[in-house]
This record gives sequence, C-alpha cells and structure tokens, in this order.
Amino acid sequence: MEIYETQAEIGKRKSWLLSLVVIVLVGFGVLILLQSLALALAVPLFDLSIPQIMSLMSGDSSIPNGRMAMLFIQGIGSGIGFWFAAWMIIKWIDKAELNWDLQISRFGLKKFWVMVAITLGAMFFNGLLVYWNSQLVLPESLSELESWMKAMEDQLMQLTQFLTDFQSIPELLTGLLVIGVLAGIGEEMFFRGVLQPKLHLYTGSVHWGIWLTAIIFSAIHIQFYGFVPRVFLGAIFGYLYVYSGSLVYPIIAHILNNSLTVLLVYASNQGLVDFDLESTDNVSYPLALGGLLVLLAGIHYFKKYKPQTNGELDQGV
Repeated sequence: MEIYETQAEIGKRKSWLLSLVVIVLVGFGVLILLQSLALALAVPLFDLSIPQIMSLMSGDSSIPNGRMAMLFIQGIGSGIGFWFAAWMIIKWIDKAELNWDLQISRFGLKKFWVMVAITLGAMFFNGLLVYWNSQLVLPESLSELESWMKAMEDQLMQLTQFLTDFQSIPELLTGLLVIGVLAGIGEEMFFRGVLQPKLHLYTGSVHWGIWLTAIIFSAIHIQFYGFVPRVFLGAIFGYLYVYSGSLVYPIIAHILNNSLTVLLVYASNQGLVDFDLESTDNVSYPLALGGLLVLLAGIHYFKKYKPQTNGELDQGV
C-alpha cells in the first residue's frame, strides 16, 4: 500500500474537498512561479532577449541556444516544479511522512528486473493504445472541439520534436536529465506520492485511487490523442507503488520509460533505427499482445509478493 502518514486535520477524509483544492492551488502556483523564474533566468544564462524567449515559447525553433533554453525552462518549471509542490504539501500543509527508510528497504534486485520487464512490456502494448487513440473521431456536433484538439496536438508535437531533435551529446544528456530523470522524480512524487494515497482514502478504493490519479496525470499533459496511453502508463506506475509499498519502483519505471523514448528518438535522428515519434501507422499486434502478457505477469508477481501491512504506515493518509 501507499505510505503517507499524517495527523493533520486537512489530511482526514472529511476534509477531502479542501485538501484537493489546496493541492490544485499549490501545484499550479508552484509551477507558474518556477516557470516564471526559469524564464527570467534563461535570458542571462543563454544570452537571449525577452523577445527571443517569447518567440521560443510560441514555437520558433530558429533561436540560437533555443533547445537548451527550453530544456532548462521545462526542467525547472515542470520537473523540479512538481517535486517542490509535492514537498510543500507533504511538509508544510499535511505535515506528513513518506518514511523513505521503509520505502528504500523494500527495494530489491529481483523486483527491479521484474519492473524493467513491466516497463518494456507497457511500452510495447502502449504502441497499440497510441494507434487506437489516434483513430478517435468525435461526432459532427463536436467538430469544432475536434479541430481545436488537433491544433493543440500538432502544436505540442512540434514542441516535442524541437526539444528532442538533439544535435550533440550534451543536448542528449540534458534531454535525458530533464525529460527522463527530473520528470520521472517530480511527477511520481506529486501524483503517486501525494495525490494517489489521498484519492485512495477519499474514495475508499485503491483501484479508484490509482485510476483517478492516472486520469488526472494524463489530463495535465494536454495531449488528447495520447490521453489513453498515458492513463494506462499512470495506472501501471500506480499499481507498482501499491503492490511494492515503495515509491522507488514507479520513479525508476517512469525514468526508464521516458529515457528509452528519448534515446530511441536520438537513435532515429542519427539514422541508427527506424523510429518516428509522430507515426501511428506501424503497429505490431503480436508485439503489443506479448508486451501486455509480460506486464500482466510482472504486476501479478508484485501483487503476489507485496509487503505485509506495517501498522498504520501502509493504510493510506
């Protein structure tokens, strides 16, 4: 089960609405604050002007040092932002403990390799989900909404392609740090570390807690045609936490998933592999179903050998 030990009144079930409002306010507040700070720091650090920064934010990929500046802004404003928001909620508002000594003690090499297999299986199966999600067609009455969703998706895809079009090893390593490590740690701390145990408590169901958190996790990325695959990944991370009793596993799985994607994009740009980030045409059903079987077997293994309940620590908020 998740570990989130607090005696603060706001952490109680009867205060669920207030607690969620506080999470939203703190989360968005910290992200906006750190994003603004990162934008201000990017001007002197990367020798850019304010108009150049504004052009970068609107999708101009011709700005010198633009990719490194955008990675810096994303790393501070998002990766570190989610971590800092989680830390503020845990320490200042809920006055809670995640008991990292206990969580780290539950990390084992055998489960680590099973987690790697689960992550790889999820990536293969997600290829099929990406394909299905890309075929989404809304009713004629929602055609304007669909046009807006596609425009937003195209804009985000252009930004993703720009960020991952690494031209040097330093850019690749920075991408791995920002997109892989910082995003993996920050998002797991916020969503699985804070939000999931709260939703588990408020709904009275571990499964509702996992899936509601996964839906929120996917929604904040504002990628409509990747919504279902990201919900699925979020749920996998959630079950890894619940069945291991350690946030270490979903953090590493998240880092591995993102980092492997970054490396595949780089290898494709170098002509080493045939991989198109934007393509949804090539789907291998046998590979996808094989990945599904592997990840289900892995999750079953984690569930079978989940740690015993440790007093109040494993019973949620």
